[in-house]
Amino acid sequence: METISPEKIVEILKEHGTHVTIEEAKIILEFMNNLASIAINVYVGK
Repeated sequence: METISPEKIVEILKEHGTHVTIEEAKIILEFMNNLASIAINVYVGK
């Protein structure tokens, strides 16, 4: 499974007109990982 870097998040968001710093991208990445973890736990019933 491929992981996404904060730099890639900055690039993707910039393409859509949203400018973020690397530090902000790290926070976004952490949030996305937490959200994915919660979704998986809900799906499997833990």
